[in-house]
Amino acid sequence: MRSTVFLAALMFTAIPSGSFAAAANEARARFELPAELSPDARAATEDALRAWRAKRFGMFVHWGPVSLRGTEIGWSRGQEVPEEEYDALAEAFNPEAFDADAWIRLAKEAGMQYFVITAKHHDGFSLWPSAYTDYDLTLTGYDGDILQEVAEACERHGIQLGFYYSILDWRHPDYPYGSPGGQTEKPDADMDAYVTFLHNQVRELIDAYNPRILWFDGEWEDAWNEALGLELYAMIKEIDPAILVNNRVGQGRGEDGYAPETYGDFATPEQRVGHFNHERAWESCITICQQWAWRPDDEMKSLAECLQTLIMTVGGDGNLLFNVGPMPDGRIEPRQAERLREMGAWLETHGHAIHGARGGPYEPTERIASTSAEDRIHVFVFDWDGEDAITLPAPGKPVLGVQASGGAAARMAGDNGGVIIERDGAGEDGLPAIVEITVDGDAAAIPFIALH
Repeated sequence: MRSTVFLAALMFTAIPSGSFAAAANEARARFELPAELSPDARAATEDALRAWRAKRFGMFVHWGPVSLRGTEIGWSRGQEVPEEEYDALAEAFNPEAFDADAWIRLAKEAGMQYFVITAKHHDGFSLWPSAYTDYDLTLTGYDGDILQEVAEACERHGIQLGFYYSILDWRHPDYPYGSPGGQTEKPDADMDAYVTFLHNQVRELIDAYNPRILWFDGEWEDAWNEALGLELYAMIKEIDPAILVNNRVGQGRGEDGYAPETYGDFATPEQRVGHFNHERAWESCITICQQWAWRPDDEMKSLAECLQTLIMTVGGDGNLLFNVGPMPDGRIEPRQAERLREMGAWLETHGHAIHGARGGPYEPTERIASTSAEDRIHVFVFDWDGEDAITLPAPGKPVLGVQASGGAAARMAGDNGGVIIERDGAGEDGLPAIVEITVDGDAAAIPFIALH
């Protein structure tokens, strides 16, 4: 994840370049990389992707020794926290209150159906006992295997498991760039050796914990390239084509996170709701507060903001990976946990319009979003913009009935097949008004309807 502090700096600071990038390209050129997956692997990937998209809502966790300082994970190394002090936090890290089962139960209570945790972030700390580094969980006072406990809890509660893994590593001596924020260069780096280390760790994670999602990040520095990304992607798919891999495995995510021309199984717009896209699977990753890792008194989003983020994402036909940062003792901060439970309470009533639903058919706007499933279209009104009514065009299939709640009434618009949504003076809690439109046929098959 990119820190907003460093984003500004990186826009104006040229990252040093050297011969290592060309050497890495030449060293990897000996691999004959597949241009596409085999038919069987493609089918396995598509089946897994279809099931994952139906889940729609997942929990993201950024956590590690940096929580002891309350600064941003990875990015604060060598910035707010001196490098030696940052690296020494691992020895003081002892999350005695960590309870994997409590985390996954909370995710389930929130209506989340998958879970992704930072196995390794940009600071290089491995949140498991790895055979390939001494900067890992064994340095800490925690007597256990956090990733194993999380994997077992996910299995018990029917939650899909995923791991975040940073391609860049500002601490590892073989990775060319260092802290702060990749702005220094290591004189004795060996990118080829680092790629071997990375592959070994990724294989280790797959073999030990069987994740269904591998969520890469930190691909933007010029030590990495598309060939290295495709090699890593191909390796994972050779092991298990049903493991889903995001588009940050290569350098092709693009400014908006979509980059449909690149590989990777889904796109990843960050800290923003992605735009409507039925063709390209995508997932917005967004924080419940402002920082990815835990920070004391961090400003938290209201329930209305959280629900609008979820609905707008699904209304665009995407998934939402919603981030929390646990505290140093291993607990998810109580106020964040309570907000997630509030979202779950709303989903107990309205989850049928989220889980398994497709985005649309109506174009999401700042005022409304819609989802569709079976013979129902669900329209969510966030902002009346001073008006008392919103008129929606005909959905393209006969409307059999309309029903409204949460501060709205609805009726069919005469003979033109449209729907009129009217404000009825209720809904003072700031939550969206909801209109359910029943159509004759499959609502999810209705083509996109532009509203501008």
